Amino acid sequence: MYELLQSNRATVWFSEKDVSLGKPLIREIDRGLANSRVGIVLVTPALLKSLKSEGIADKELSALLATDRVIPVAHGTTFEALRDVSPLLASRSGLSTGESSMAQVATKVAAAAAALAEFDD
Repeated sequence: MYELLQSNRATVWFSEKDVSLGKPLIREIDRGLANSRVGIVLVTPALLKSLKSEGIADKELSALLATDRVIPVAHGTTFEALRDVSPLLASRSGLSTGESSMAQVATKVAAAAAALAEFDD
């Protein structure tokens, strides 16, 4: 998803790529969230498991749910499975790689982010 968004000219912040060694992870994630127009939640079976353990992913999700700019993308799972773990996230309009290719999803997400950027300017 990261590379596909970049190929669609979206500016992407991704903790696994953008947090340097030795930096405080939670604080860097906080900065990333504060500076983002859109938060994409790639909903995978691993994420669903992680949310149940209330770790970093749970904290990130809480911050994103406080905004109106979160787009869930179901990948390898369903919105029904998400609803069991996070009804609030599942209630948001989102996309599924079960219905569209990852490339199509990335194009739609990049377009949504661009539209929000125009709205903010």
